[in-house]
Amino acid sequence: MPSTPFLPPTLIPWTLDTIPAIGPSGAVSSWLGAVRFISDAPAMVQEGYQKHKGGMFRVPLIDKWVVVLTGPRLIEELRKVPEDELSFDHAMRDLLQVKYTFGVDAQEYPYHTQVTRNHLSRNLQALFPNVYDEINHAFGTIIPLDQDGWTKVRIYPEIMKAMCRVSNRLFVGLPLCRSPEFEALQQQFALQVVLRATLVNCFPKFAHPIIGRLLTNTPSSIRRCMALLEPIVQERLQIHEQFRDEWNAQPNDMITWLIDVSDDEHRNLRSICLRILVLNFAALHTSAQSFTHALLNLATYPQYCTPLREEASDVINRDGWTKIAMTKLVKMDSFLKESQRFNSTTLFPMMRKAMRQFVFSDGTVIPSGTHVVVASLPMHLDEEYFESATEFQPFRFSQRGEDDVEDPQTLLASTSASYIPFGYGHHACPGRFFASNVMKAMMAYLVLNYDIKLEKEGERPPDEWFMMNCTPNRKAEVMFRRRRST
Repeated sequence: MPSTPFLPPTLIPWTLDTIPAIGPSGAVSSWLGAVRFISDAPAMVQEGYQKHKGGMFRVPLIDKWVVVLTGPRLIEELRKVPEDELSFDHAMRDLLQVKYTFGVDAQEYPYHTQVTRNHLSRNLQALFPNVYDEINHAFGTIIPLDQDGWTKVRIYPEIMKAMCRVSNRLFVGLPLCRSPEFEALQQQFALQVVLRATLVNCFPKFAHPIIGRLLTNTPSSIRRCMALLEPIVQERLQIHEQFRDEWNAQPNDMITWLIDVSDDEHRNLRSICLRILVLNFAALHTSAQSFTHALLNLATYPQYCTPLREEASDVINRDGWTKIAMTKLVKMDSFLKESQRFNSTTLFPMMRKAMRQFVFSDGTVIPSGTHVVVASLPMHLDEEYFESATEFQPFRFSQRGEDDVEDPQTLLASTSASYIPFGYGHHACPGRFFASNVMKAMMAYLVLNYDIKLEKEGERPPDEWFMMNCTPNRKAEVMFRRRRST
């Protein structure tokens, strides 16, 4: 793929002016577009997609222009570009202002990613009884089974709690995963990362060090996490030294895995606690939102509870609450995948930063330092890629062909150039297999134990957009009624 040698900015003969802009593009007038983007980003990206489908356009953020790619051809091209030309890591550093939220150590030494991709996926079958036990306990607390009649639940914050407990059952184990103090710390940190990064990005770059240091709460969060985790981590470090070559003698959870793969410099309490915070941010910021979207869709269309319930009952009666059973929940998998297609958590799930001047195959030049993203929602709602794309069809991905052979591309955790909620390529979300199994187990538990609907039937509360990010309505309430037959 053609690229040009690095040149100082003053010598670069190309600028973003050759890429069409959505909204005003003047040095001052573009600020109007940036202000509009804060509250109207989906419409601006949809406008750009319709005008420049198959090509690219740019939209203004407060601190920069972002180049938006459209269509599978450019997505495939982006996927193949090396990290030293268009970088995922450096784009994330800018987006999340990693220096002031997580600290650069977590990104320069991301051994937690290896653990998520390998150890977590490999051990999920053995640990699935713990997942189910925590789902049962969490929802039993949130929606007590001994209540009669309909119970109204403000769903997003409660799903955040449930996801936090279930994830941390595998991260830190009992009893800490049920600690209100630990739960509050993880939820607060996840929320504050997004808020602080957004605020820092509203200021010019020269002000980032000042604003970032004023806003950061990472040191205090790490100290609180260390106070809670110290007895567990110190015990695990001793076990690791004592049974270094005897894997079966060590507890099987995230803390043990982190200790096992870390080098001597990072095999300590502070480093492990930082990774637990980062992993919780990833789990709570995306999985809880995706699952809440799906649950709101189910409550909006309660007629789909019956086929999902019948499938879950049949599979779990045969295979129990196991990871193997989750692979057989074909309709459930499709329902969750369709929900992710229909309700995004972000407009830009793929993002890169040009580390030097780069030229796409169509001749478009991307100057060094430019952010390049992919427009997901307009593509997910495009008839060219999904039949009746603007309709919510929950079993779209569970329909088999005449040969009745399952297509791996139809599975929730799969990615493609036209379906990118988890990203695509080497940098696709490493925790998507864990997340998909947890979401299926949670939804199966709910449909087996409760009837579900909205108070105003069929009226799904509107999603909340802020810039490119979408959150399920924070005030949305879902009605639950215990099923006596279970």
